[in-house]
Amino acid sequence: MAVPRPTGRFDALRALSQRRGKAGGRLVERLAHAREGSAAGPGSWAPAVAAGLGLPAAAALGPAAYYADLIAPHGRRHVRVCSATACFAAQAGRHITQVEQELDVTVGTVSSDGGTSLQAVRCLGYCYAGPAALDGATPCTGPALADQLTGRASPSAPRIPVSDDTGDPVLLAGVVAGEPAWQVWPGIVRSGDPDRIQREVAASGLRGRGGAGFRVAAKWEAAGRAPGTVVVANGDEGDPGSYADRLLMEDDPRRVLEGLALACFACGARRGVVLVRSEYPRARARMREAVGEAYADGHFGPSVHGTDTALDVEVVEGAGSYVAGEETALIASLEGDRGCARPRPPYPTTRGLWDAPTVVNNVETLAAVPWIVARGGDAYARRGTPEETGTKLVCLSERFARPGVYEVELGTSLLRIVTELGGGLKDGGEPAALQVGGPLGGFLAPGELDVPLTTAGLAARGAALGHAGLVAFDQHTAPRDVLRHVWEFAAEESCGACSPCRVGSRRGRELADAGTGPGDEWKRLAHVLAEASLCAFGRRIPPAVHSLARVYGDRLAGWEP
Repeated sequence: MAVPRPTGRFDALRALSQRRGKAGGRLVERLAHAREGSAAGPGSWAPAVAAGLGLPAAAALGPAAYYADLIAPHGRRHVRVCSATACFAAQAGRHITQVEQELDVTVGTVSSDGGTSLQAVRCLGYCYAGPAALDGATPCTGPALADQLTGRASPSAPRIPVSDDTGDPVLLAGVVAGEPAWQVWPGIVRSGDPDRIQREVAASGLRGRGGAGFRVAAKWEAAGRAPGTVVVANGDEGDPGSYADRLLMEDDPRRVLEGLALACFACGARRGVVLVRSEYPRARARMREAVGEAYADGHFGPSVHGTDTALDVEVVEGAGSYVAGEETALIASLEGDRGCARPRPPYPTTRGLWDAPTVVNNVETLAAVPWIVARGGDAYARRGTPEETGTKLVCLSERFARPGVYEVELGTSLLRIVTELGGGLKDGGEPAALQVGGPLGGFLAPGELDVPLTTAGLAARGAALGHAGLVAFDQHTAPRDVLRHVWEFAAEESCGACSPCRVGSRRGRELADAGTGPGDEWKRLAHVLAEASLCAFGRRIPPAVHSLARVYGDRLAGWEP
């Protein structure tokens, strides 16, 4: 007799959590509250949190020992200083040492009196004004960062500069053009025609803006409007150098929620979740405020605008993990598990959050949906290129003369974005390298920028579109320091779920710290990372390092492919 094949992995803790009313969904939030003000390790406070939810201690110790926000000791005053790429490029990383000296506490520790703790995080979304830190929830940015944290200067955090290069913004329609949100949703839900949304999005050719570039309509269709479907708005914008999602969530949260509502209706979902990373406290507050307004205005609730459509939406806070932005890792985090990538199949659209069909769309992706439904998918498809349609938010880092968020059509020359929109480097500086699409996206030399801003165009040059964050490096940052920075990020942010990435990223950091090119050992390591890593994180490390070695040439001898 044939034995049925298992449809997915069995996780005992997850199964127990489901029997306890999906208690894991409340676990990370309660762990974060328990961590506040405590310098002790998770072993002293996490088990009590688990017990309060009817779970074993192991259920809490796993995530408490995984997420950066939970691992870091907290004093009465908790300061998070950004160590990500744009802030690193601003002063070649010197700002962290300055902050440590001025606060008299080293990263990852609490002062002797328990008053101040310091945590290094990767990206606070102030890439246009770095270096940056969060003093509690108060942002501080710029060259005088240490003075702001010691009180010698007032906290300074300029708003995100924004500009439209398209003439008819899709994503910046509210921020730049002042177009109000919630103009499409009431009519659509009253019409009772979810197929219209699906048709228009399919005609638009819209692809996910979170980095994977998967066709949105195909992902929605894969969920099949199955009962219990959930749609998640992914606001875990982890790519250092990108802050477009932060802009949308802070300055136009209603448009994001309208896109989420339309996606839920198209997918037959009665529940939506917005995940906002913990490093974005203002975005989280703005999204929660906008959700409350949406319920009051009838956009959400048991009978949306008097129809038989029900839709409930909640905002959930992340706990500090880059890999948890990947959709299967994100789902694991929402269930209270460690934010590690899970093997696929089954895909989330079949078995996702608590085994329900789950659609995960990036915040920027959802923000484009109201325009597409209002103007028509064909109108959107005429923008960009035939293969990669529409517009994209591009983020320029602090080294540029005119940093900020620009909405451009896909296919726009990267050279034009850098030189005309961004104005080149500030103070007439000479560029040495340009990082595109996040820490593992890839590097381009100044002479390689005449390339279209598309996934295919950048891939041909060894880079990736990702979130389209552009981080410029000038001649003041040593190539070896940039290499070590890339490997430090890879080693610290690897989720550890697979040994090729977990061990390989740490070995790569050791080789970079050694100061000499590893030669053949690097080639073997690159092969294992690229071929055997569970998710795109590990597989993207070798191309990123290869591109960096190509840009810097002999100054990184031994790291060539």
